[in-house]
Amino acid sequence: MRIGFIAHNNERKLVSFRENGASVSELKSDFDIYGLTSKELMSSFAREVISESSYKRQAPISPNKIVAIGLNYMDHIQESGVEAPSKPLIFSKFPSTVIGDGEVIALPTKIAERVDWEVELAVVIGSTLKNVSMEDALKGVFGYTIANDVSARDIQFSDGQWIRGKNFDTFCPLGPEIVTADEIKDPQNLAISTKINGEVVQNSNTSKMLFPISELISFCSEAFTLYPGDVIITGTPWGCGEFATPRRSLRDGDVIEMEIEGIGILRNSVRSHRNKN
Repeated sequence: MRIGFIAHNNERKLVSFRENGASVSELKSDFDIYGLTSKELMSSFAREVISESSYKRQAPISPNKIVAIGLNYMDHIQESGVEAPSKPLIFSKFPSTVIGDGEVIALPTKIAERVDWEVELAVVIGSTLKNVSMEDALKGVFGYTIANDVSARDIQFSDGQWIRGKNFDTFCPLGPEIVTADEIKDPQNLAISTKINGEVVQNSNTSKMLFPISELISFCSEAFTLYPGDVIITGTPWGCGEFATPRRSLRDGDVIEMEIEGIGILRNSVRSHRNKN
C-alpha cells in the first residue's frame, strides 16, 4: 500500500494512492496508522477516489525525530577519501527541515554556497523499539520512502559538526509516499539514483550499505527508544556534487529527481533564498 498526505479543499488528508488518484482515510493522523494490520489499514480508506489533478502532495509523514546515518555506502566513503567508520555514524535532522514531493528547496545563499544533494532510503518506524535485536529489527518497520539529505557543505565542514549544515529549512524532502514494508521484498537490494536537470549523478544499490538497515535500527535502539513515526535515513551512495571533479553545488532553478526502486521518484526544484538572519 502507498500512503501519504495531500492538500485538498484546504484540508490535510491522509490518503492511499491509487493509479487514478487517491482515496481518503477515515483516520485523521499519520500516527493512527501504526499497529494496524494490513487488512485494517486497507479498510480505513474510502472507496471513492479523488483525481490527481484536484490535490497537491505533501510530505508523507511528519516525523517526531529524524535519525540520519553518515558514511554508510562504501562507494561514497571512497569518493569522500575518508576511512570507513567501525560503527554507524549518527547525527540528526530536525522535523522543521521536512518538505514533500514537488515543494521547493530554499538555498540560504547569504551564508552558504556549497549546497549538495544526497539520495537516501528512509525507513519509517512502526512500533516502539528499545534494545531490539538485528533479527527482529525489520519487524518494527512500517514502510519506506525517499529522503534527500540536503547539506550545506561549507557550513558542515567549517563548523566541525553537522547540525547547522544539515538543518536549514527545507533540507529534508521526503516522498513521494510511504510504501508499506510488505510491498518491499528486500530493502537491501534496491536501485537508488539521482538526476539533476535530467543528468544522472548518483546511481547505486542499497546492497552497498556498510551497515544494513537491521543493524542500524538495532544500533540506534540501544541508545534511544525509537517510536512509531520516527524516520531513519540510511546514508547516500557515490555521486554527491561536493566530491565531483569539478565540484558541483545546487543552483537556483535546478530540478532534482531521486528514484528508489519500488518506491517512486521524489522531485523538488531549487530556489535561492536570502537568509535575513
